[in-house]
Amino acid sequence: MNKLLILCFAVIMSCASTTAKKSDNMQNKSEILASESNGGTEKEGFKIIKDQEQLKKEITENFASSGMEPVMDIPVFPNDKKVVLYNLGRFNSGDHKVNEIKSISVKDNVLYVEVPMYESGGMEIQVLSNPWFIFSVPSSYKFTSIQLNPTK
Repeated sequence: MNKLLILCFAVIMSCASTTAKKSDNMQNKSEILASESNGGTEKEGFKIIKDQEQLKKEITENFASSGMEPVMDIPVFPNDKKVVLYNLGRFNSGDHKVNEIKSISVKDNVLYVEVPMYESGGMEIQVLSNPWFIFSVPSSYKFTSIQLNPTK
């Protein structure tokens, strides 16, 4: 009888822990919808995008400000997520395009976005760039500021 009770307890605990892990992974899921190394604003900042029309407008305007036509397909606006346009600010050299988001979290109304650290290969031609990227976060996230955390 004890063995049966222990077996039932182990099955219940394994099911409970599996569900919690899946829920946690879904909460931290983020997706980059668009990213470019030029065309953003000179100052770091973000904007919440409301719908497909605004998403198309933001991508088109960011390319136009850098003197180019959009070379990407406009992504489909995810209805179950918040979509954020983030401008990284101005850089004097290097490629600062964000290609991956490792994790996201919210604490005290700050959205923490962990991205891989960019390491330059040495001396580069001095070129001004204003990188930007558009990404999605769970719609339940409430935040008033964003902090990028570069990690290795």
